[in-house]
Amino acid sequence: MSGDRVLVDTSVWIEYFRDTNHEVGLKLDNILNKSEIYVPEVVIAELIQGAKSEKEISFIEQTFKAFYIIEHKKDTWPRAGRLAFRLKKKGYTIHLIDCYIAVIAKAYRCKIFTLNRHFKKIKQAENISLN
Repeated sequence: MSGDRVLVDTSVWIEYFRDTNHEVGLKLDNILNKSEIYVPEVVIAELIQGAKSEKEISFIEQTFKAFYIIEHKKDTWPRAGRLAFRLKKKGYTIHLIDCYIAVIAKAYRCKIFTLNRHFKKIKQAENISLN
């Protein structure tokens, strides 16, 4: 492993599991082979929320045991709220979960691999690294 820490966002996992975007799948396969994968608990919760069966939930729970599961730190939620507030002042309404993911990625020194366009706006307000 190269030592790169990559937080893989829900949007990427959905495309990867659906196998509808070959380019995303190849990029994630490359990241899985070369980097340390970090997954916030909220990403797992989002994937479970979208599951269609208990079998899919079990698959998700088992799959993510292979990665670093990260929890929030004491100040993560207030920092996410402040980030959302700063973005709102600039005219951007960004979902609090996206702000949370940006804050937790920064706290764990992770690049973010996402398909969510909101992270480009977040990057303008918060010093995060996108993969």
